[in-house]
Amino acid sequence: MKPLIPSAFAVLSAVTFTTPVWAATASSDAQQRGYEIAAQSDRSDRGFGVSRVDVMMHLEDASGRKSSRSLSMLTKEVADEDKGDKSLIVFNSPADVQDTKLLSHAQILEPDDQWLYLPALKRVKRISSANKSGPFVGSEFAFEDFTAQELNKYEYRYIDEQQCGEFTCAVVDRIPKYENSGYTRQRALIDLSHYQVRKIDFYDRKEAHLKTLTLSDYQHYQDKFWRPQTMHMENHQSGKKTTLVFSDYDFSVRLSNRDFVKSSLK
Repeated sequence: MKPLIPSAFAVLSAVTFTTPVWAATASSDAQQRGYEIAAQSDRSDRGFGVSRVDVMMHLEDASGRKSSRSLSMLTKEVADEDKGDKSLIVFNSPADVQDTKLLSHAQILEPDDQWLYLPALKRVKRISSANKSGPFVGSEFAFEDFTAQELNKYEYRYIDEQQCGEFTCAVVDRIPKYENSGYTRQRALIDLSHYQVRKIDFYDRKEAHLKTLTLSDYQHYQDKFWRPQTMHMENHQSGKKTTLVFSDYDFSVRLSNRDFVKSSLK
């Protein structure tokens, strides 16, 4: 964001204002520190190859009415950090969403490729880049939330450290570099013990606090991969909430690129 210059100073055209060297250095250091923490978090769990997990999605509206959905998530890791992973979400129940599928090919700065299969219509719909900030099947997760965790999608800025539960966490702002994001920035709390994300505050295009994602109940699989068992998203503007509860992670499932192509959705 550009600094605001008081109008009284703007008329002093004969005077040149420059950013102090120490301020520029501090800004550069904050960016580097933020990137290093985010990179360590991202790389701490790399190398899993493929995974499958069962998920219960619990929805709660502003009046407290609740509903639940069952789904499965499949992921194929792409080792190159300049390319994104591939994922497939398949709804198992209830009947009105059964066999609905979301296929995602994450990109870095180019628009993510996403396709939604709607079984009632027996058609595959491509999700345009302009609609990625929209809600995913009525939840408080946006389409972009399922593909936007790639390291190089953001610029980073280290803010501070603070306690988050039993951990000391780094506070890191991440600013989307890709177009059509629904967020101007995200403020993440990353623990400095295992370098896992504990909380993310999302700010909308008007810089208003939109929602908060809390990640908890982490488990360590194969002594390598940390995964949260619960992800709770609360929308502060609508009062709605969505909780994802994960179970039965499988890192030995047999998946290939053929499982992540558009033609496999039908």
